[in-house]
Amino acid sequence: MTTVKFEVTGWPPVKNEAKSLFAAGHAHRDRVEHLLRAAAAAAAETGWVRVNVQTDIAIDVVVRSPTPRPLADATNFLGGIGDVLQGRTISPSLDLSHLGDLATVALFDDDQQIQHITYRVEAGSGPSYTVRLTVL
Repeated sequence: MTTVKFEVTGWPPVKNEAKSLFAAGHAHRDRVEHLLRAAAAAAAETGWVRVNVQTDIAIDVVVRSPTPRPLADATNFLGGIGDVLQGRTISPSLDLSHLGDLATVALFDDDQQIQHITYRVEAGSGPSYTVRLTVL
């Protein structure tokens, strides 16, 4: 079983609007960059290779929150994480140059590959989260 796991400080990016999380002016731009940096480092450390679209994966997300309920709900966090970690098609309408080397970071081709999800919230002194991807 192939797995990659990593920790990210701060809240996950939230998918809750039509504007792309990758837009330079998106309110969660810093969250996107933190997630991409952590994913890239974990992939390099473990030898993780981007999973092709024919292969199913599982995702496990643990959000640590200083409050009993995080600032967003599970579906918005999971949607944001899935969108950020999947491959991106190059579009003339979306400039990714502000991401530099992070623009090419992807752990899998398409979030449709996610066939098993676990999500939980735990108490924490500050916001952070763990992502674990497993090839099924």
